[in-house]
Amino acid sequence: MADILFERRGAAGIVTLNRPQALNAVTHPMVLALAQTLAEWRDDRAITRVLITAAGERAFSAGGDIRALYDLGKAGRHEEALAFWRDEYPLNALIKTYPKPYVALIDGIVMGGGFGVSMHGSHRVAGDRFRFAMPEVGIGFFPDVGATYLLPRLPGELGSYIALTGERLTGDEAVVTGVATHRVPSACFAELLVALSDGEPVDAVLAGFATAPGEAPILARCPAIDRLFVHDRVEDILAALDAAAAGGADAAWASATAATIRAKSPLSLKIALRQMRLGPSLTFSACMRTEFRIVSRIVHGHDFYEGVRAVIVDKDNAPLWQPADLVAVTEADVDRHFAPLGTGELDLA
Repeated sequence: MADILFERRGAAGIVTLNRPQALNAVTHPMVLALAQTLAEWRDDRAITRVLITAAGERAFSAGGDIRALYDLGKAGRHEEALAFWRDEYPLNALIKTYPKPYVALIDGIVMGGGFGVSMHGSHRVAGDRFRFAMPEVGIGFFPDVGATYLLPRLPGELGSYIALTGERLTGDEAVVTGVATHRVPSACFAELLVALSDGEPVDAVLAGFATAPGEAPILARCPAIDRLFVHDRVEDILAALDAAAAGGADAAWASATAATIRAKSPLSLKIALRQMRLGPSLTFSACMRTEFRIVSRIVHGHDFYEGVRAVIVDKDNAPLWQPADLVAVTEADVDRHFAPLGTGELDLA
């Protein structure tokens, strides 16, 4: 069975991520197949909208095929690993600028590469099992696939909070914060897919199925997030969290949040916060080129391989980061990841 399926049904082109046993992790061949098919459907007048969904109930997509990229890098095949991102990032840009409605039906975990093939679409539908996170700093990586653009454009400092902690949002929280556009019960997804294929206007069909979002605890937390994550240095954010942990209504949450951040890669944390501060002033294309500059340095570093080893390979959850603490990560270290690549820049033409 193919890892990604394509079907024409009525007015719709339907994409199904089909690796449920691997939480629908996105592979390089899947990226290439999706990009080629989207280009064909873009010019096909019989297809007026694209729908993307996923097999299984656990995950829409838990990310890219990180283990494969880890294996390539460990074998010294860095250019082969970079070829994945060199193809994945233009796919994200294609989805962002797609001229037809692009509807992601998301019911389950959506992270990393799954975010990249869904969240830049025009319509993002959250089911009951929807859980969104960008946990990359916990494996020595960074929030990519367009996170530099999307996360800083969430309300207040929510994007910085998500980038530095890997905290998950529910479907209701995703709708009220703008991550998702519609909330639809999981039991209605099959019927919604049929209705969207019939050719009626996408917005009208979705309006007929959408329900009002339910409880969204993140809203009550946002004032504290905005106050404590406003700083431009990770050290200052942690100091603010430590101060809040000393007493007050947010003490327990602040203490737990600080501990969560301190477990992440120090270098990745500083890169991620720089992304959040640069992102609002950059176009989507500029964000993708920036991310390719970062990943082109990450693949030659230490923390990505150590993070994947600790979380995915050995599963001891005891990574030994280099540098081991924030103080040892200099501004020059961070600057180097954002520097131009010369002839190696990402081509989005």
